[in-house]
Amino acid sequence: MKIRKATAADVDAIVAMLADDPLGAKREQPGDPAYAKAFGTIDADPHQYLAVAVDDADEVVGTLQLTFTTGLSRKGMTRATVEAVRVRSDQRGNGLGEHLLTWAVDEARARGCGLVQLTTDASRTDAHRFYERLGFVASHVGMKLAP
Repeated sequence: MKIRKATAADVDAIVAMLADDPLGAKREQPGDPAYAKAFGTIDADPHQYLAVAVDDADEVVGTLQLTFTTGLSRKGMTRATVEAVRVRSDQRGNGLGEHLLTWAVDEARARGCGLVQLTTDASRTDAHRFYERLGFVASHVGMKLAP
């Protein structure tokens, strides 16, 4: 298994994984041209890294997005935010998710980040246990507002 930067050709496979769970099935619409536009924006931003995990046949089997943000707090520290972690349903339970997250932490460290953070939906209790097993701590409360 290899992890690489996503290309436009990977977008459909990524969106399929985003849509392949109870929450994603309600909000994602595979085939919508908005995904190609979003990919272009992500790909052009040096502070974004949309990663895919591919198998020996170069099929996309996992994904996550890293965002690198430098702030004034914590002495101008850069932090990495991990989002949209997904493993293709037929690949779950074989350690791929752990491999993706370990890669993300290593990538953040290599880019000088002092913190790796993520949010996960409150209803995803299995994901909470997974992230805690990897050393993440539920230290904050996340809030959202749809404008």
